Amino acid sequence: MSTSDGLAVIDKEAGWTSHDVVAKARGVFGTRKVGHAGTLDPDATGVLLLGVGRATRLLRFLTPLRKKYVGELVLGEETTTLDAAGEVTAVHDMSGVTSKQVGEAASGFVGDIMQVPPMVSAVRVEGRRLHELAREGVEVERQARPVTVHDLTVAPVDVPAGVYRLEVSCSSGTYIRSLAADIGTALGGGGHLRALRRIAIGSFAVDESRPVDAPVLLSMAEALRDYPAVTVDEVLGGRIANGQVLAAEELAMQDKGPWAVLGPAGQLLAVYEAHTPGLVKPAVVIGR
Repeated sequence: MSTSDGLAVIDKEAGWTSHDVVAKARGVFGTRKVGHAGTLDPDATGVLLLGVGRATRLLRFLTPLRKKYVGELVLGEETTTLDAAGEVTAVHDMSGVTSKQVGEAASGFVGDIMQVPPMVSAVRVEGRRLHELAREGVEVERQARPVTVHDLTVAPVDVPAGVYRLEVSCSSGTYIRSLAADIGTALGGGGHLRALRRIAIGSFAVDESRPVDAPVLLSMAEALRDYPAVTVDEVLGGRIANGQVLAAEELAMQDKGPWAVLGPAGQLLAVYEAHTPGLVKPAVVIGR
């Protein structure tokens, strides 16, 4: 596939790291200019967004989009990684836990919550990523961080075995592994996560995703479809392509942005955001 600029919605397979997918895509697209938004664990599957060419500059706007996941909570076993990839560290008899109790416990994690990142994560502590420390057998204290769980539903899969299906809509930075483990703890025992699948990032859902070796490239304008957009004429487009600071009224946008600014043919010219009162400035300029 020849090099171009755009967004690929990939369905990541289990066993691949997000970096593995990027490395494969570099060969597919014939360029090293490929990046991803929103890391997935190797055992997880589902939506991974890849920016190709100049679209790598747009990835920072995609990372904060709301995420949706499905997975399975397994009650009764805690693991080193909080998921099925880790070693079992504790076993609890939770055979008496009912589906109603699981649902009630899960409801306590809906809304704005504080969450401690797992040791096996990419969070940095004093310049080191936690997963690097974990591989060395080092565990450090982690500060809880604010995240938002917009919606969380629980459905029984195998009640005698303590297996429940989770469907989660959440803010960027939410660890579903931690959520599963915390629900287990709230029920008086423990638990871990398995079979995690990300089914959407913003409006980019798994039903439009493709394997990494057969990608479809969306335009840069389409990559920003979850943001408000404004179309400008050739004259204003020329000023925008030069990265000029503009009066907010020239883009006729009232909020703080960011906004995708499109040319007459629908092509992405830039991404603008609020600057000082009454003014907007370019966050990214793509040009003509």
